[in-house]
Amino acid sequence: METTRAGRPRLTERRRPGTTARDEILDAAAELFTSRGYASTSTRAIAEAVGIRQASLYHYFKTKDELLSALLHQTVTPTLTFLSGLEQGSDPRSAAATLHALAAFDGAQLLTSQWNLGALYLLPELREARLATFWTERERLRQAYLDLSRAVLAATGITDDAADLPFRLVESLVNMWIPPPHPDPAALARHVADACLRVLGVTEDQLAALSASEPARAGHL
Repeated sequence: METTRAGRPRLTERRRPGTTARDEILDAAAELFTSRGYASTSTRAIAEAVGIRQASLYHYFKTKDELLSALLHQTVTPTLTFLSGLEQGSDPRSAAATLHALAAFDGAQLLTSQWNLGALYLLPELREARLATFWTERERLRQAYLDLSRAVLAATGITDDAADLPFRLVESLVNMWIPPPHPDPAALARHVADACLRVLGVTEDQLAALSASEPARAGHL
């Protein structure tokens, strides 16, 4: 079971969102990594943004890589948890309905983050072995998209080459992220979820029927 480390003395009053110093450090790191770049951001700069000593930061994260890894996991872990709930729910869903719900949730997660964490995917540092755990989790999510897409394609008869498109469509939303307050990210995420099914050959009538059933199904999640 994960335990929370004891806090360290602060140099200033709390200045970042978050209920713990760890949350504040992650928020500062997210802002600086996405605005200045990972390589250009030092742990000293992150500590200063939080208002703590650099040594206090190392109490929570031993390296800058650990910070990056924690932020990257925030982009996939909530969606994997949501997917697990869909799969274990008492209300059976078709592959198309599950894929639509997954894409809408995943897209909303990317669009509503305080900082554009999805943009971190483009960092060259991500290809290094020290972030292998993140890539494993991301591949789990990608495989879930592929499995659902292939099940939909088996019903629509569209070529299997389209199976990877839904995952890529949702991931492209990082290019549409804007700083809070967000206008209506849920609506945009639903439009992309609709597009995910269209590229797999789901008809407009089928899509309309699926969308109509979503409010009723939501109570079962």
